[in-house]
Amino acid sequence: MYEISGFLVLTIVLLVVAVAFAMQSIKVVPQQTAWVVERLGKFHAVLTPGLNFIIPFIDRVAYRHSLKEIPLDTPSQVCITRDNTQLTVDGVLFFQVTDPQRASYGTSNYVIAITQLAQTTLRSVVGKMELDKTFEERDLINKSVVSAIDEAALNWGVKVLRYEIKDLTPPAVILQAMQQQITAEREKRAVVAASEGRKLEQINLATGAREAAIAQSEGEKQAEINKAEGQAAATLAIATATAEALRRIAAATEEKGGMTAVNLQVAEKYVAAFGELAKSSNTLVVPGNMADMSTLITSAMKIVEGTKKPAP
Repeated sequence: MYEISGFLVLTIVLLVVAVAFAMQSIKVVPQQTAWVVERLGKFHAVLTPGLNFIIPFIDRVAYRHSLKEIPLDTPSQVCITRDNTQLTVDGVLFFQVTDPQRASYGTSNYVIAITQLAQTTLRSVVGKMELDKTFEERDLINKSVVSAIDEAALNWGVKVLRYEIKDLTPPAVILQAMQQQITAEREKRAVVAASEGRKLEQINLATGAREAAIAQSEGEKQAEINKAEGQAAATLAIATATAEALRRIAAATEEKGGMTAVNLQVAEKYVAAFGELAKSSNTLVVPGNMADMSTLITSAMKIVEGTKKPAP
């Protein structure tokens, strides 16, 4: 009975030891994670994600590293620019473990190492720039910090992906001066814009007046041309009508009694002209040869009487 109980206890103990041995020998590594195994205090292997086996009590997992991209907030620090201005700089660093073995044995703490290197590199880069350039050249500062850290971090098994400046804060006095400078610059732009507006206004007014004068002169020119053309057309029409009348008169004189009608017309015009002259003035101008007048009137009367006689 006691022998059976001792055997059972030994069996249970061996079973417990076997289970513990199995649990210690089986290691399940998560995705994007690397475990560094040491055998008897010396580097042995890097366990990859998945199921892995080690020898319990001989092998041990010494380091566990995440292979994901890690953001690291670097502490803010005061940097001195080239023009001796204090500038508080705050940034964030992104890195990733690429070699778990070097990350374990290359440095005692790679996080502190890259943080310190980032700060010293940042002070060096900012010290080469003037204050105004630091606000304009953020990309250059970021690239310079990444380049300097990445070169040193290769021995630490770490890859620095990028560095981003979160904030650049100059002293309050500098901020006030910058604000005054910005205000003065904006006022200057406003004055320049107003003067440019007045200049364009004057140019537009002058251009409009010139175009109006040109249009008016063109209109007057066209009016004169139209008037001249109208007068020419009227003169031509009068001349044409006069020529036609003369042709008809000439044709009429060739007919029977044509000359008699012409003489009668001339006598009537002659008498009417003297009548009008006597009406328009108190002074009567009498031709020197009145006999011609009498003869003309006599001829005119005879012609009239001849026209009154009945035809035989």
